Amino acid sequence: MFDEADDIHPLFAGAPSTTEFKKLRKRIVRQTREAIEHYGMVNESAHAKDAKPPKWLVCLSGGKDSYTLLAVLYELKWRGLLPVDLLACNLDQGQPGFPATVLPEFLERMGVPHRIEYQDTYSIVMDKVPQGRTYCALCSRLRRGNLYRIAREEGCSAVVLGHHRDDILETFFMNLFHGGRLATMPPKLVNEEGDLFVYRPLAHVAEVDCEKFANAMSYPIIPCDLCGSQDGLQRQQVKQILDQWEKNSPGRRQVMFRALTNARPSHLLDPKLFDFNNLSLNPSDEVKDRDEIPQLR
Repeated sequence: MFDEADDIHPLFAGAPSTTEFKKLRKRIVRQTREAIEHYGMVNESAHAKDAKPPKWLVCLSGGKDSYTLLAVLYELKWRGLLPVDLLACNLDQGQPGFPATVLPEFLERMGVPHRIEYQDTYSIVMDKVPQGRTYCALCSRLRRGNLYRIAREEGCSAVVLGHHRDDILETFFMNLFHGGRLATMPPKLVNEEGDLFVYRPLAHVAEVDCEKFANAMSYPIIPCDLCGSQDGLQRQQVKQILDQWEKNSPGRRQVMFRALTNARPSHLLDPKLFDFNNLSLNPSDEVKDRDEIPQLR
């Protein structure tokens, strides 16, 4: 794991030597590498000897997830398994009490190339969102727009986010309960303008593992509720439901997540995804399973 004193990236200096932590670190690295490979986040041409590596904008909030993301990407790059250039970025949105020096000082100390951007989106959100409504949607939209702009200015091909398995599950159930659709955060997508990828390399990693890892490494965690905790958020409610399910039946989160990777359009009800009209009582011999019938595009 590159833990010799003279052959280690500063992000891993002081890593616990316990067997438990080594297993945790290995699991997170393996799951991240699997997601990167499974969802094609690195083009095959990037592995060519003389190829110019793509550049990723790695978004840091200062929470446990983004620290884990940064560390694991550097671990893969350190091993020669991730042929990309990494630029860490924090968007200071002007939230009251935000400790603006924590991330710059940490990234300088770790020798990580970075850009810190100040944009007072907090004041815009407070001005535009009516009292009693949640801030998340507008705040996220403004943050995303600024990150896309920064990525373009820095010549990046992708914006990389720290959403993990549990974020993806929670979003799925929020859409199910409140949006009336089966959808979630994809691990890879193209932005609306069509000029940037958005990647979520921690898509297979459990939130609890991110928390254990970041705490074990003593990274300087910045609280995520600086804009003021809002009770009754849909995500909080869904998280509580999933927590209770997991408590009653350990491992249920992973089973549900696996279901997201194993969809069967012929066993759902969306005629835009499956051609129900042209189902035949005598399909050709080549079609053995109804899911193999051509789906609508």
